[in-house]
Amino acid sequence: MEYETLENGKVDILMPRFSHTIWKRALQPHWKKEIIRIHLDEIGSAIWLHINGFISVIDICKQIQISHPEKLQPLEETEKRVTDFLSMLYQQRYITFREISEEK
Repeated sequence: MEYETLENGKVDILMPRFSHTIWKRALQPHWKKEIIRIHLDEIGSAIWLHINGFISVIDICKQIQISHPEKLQPLEETEKRVTDFLSMLYQQRYITFREISEEK
């Protein structure tokens, strides 16, 4: 998934409005923008920037705890926030988990 890092350090995920070419041709002229921008907050942006396909969820939690200790105390809160955010990204099909892909 494409993304853009803004000057303030936050991330915008760039999602195509239509992925199927038939819908794109038929409906795109009615909308001015081909891309939908999904604005992430400070913590969501930090999590997004740590996702690389190799780092584990627990390692992401540790990195976020180190980089934002004032926002996420105690560690259980960090784990809940990170797993909730990653679950939402997975449900929206912005990311996938290697373990889930390997099972299928």
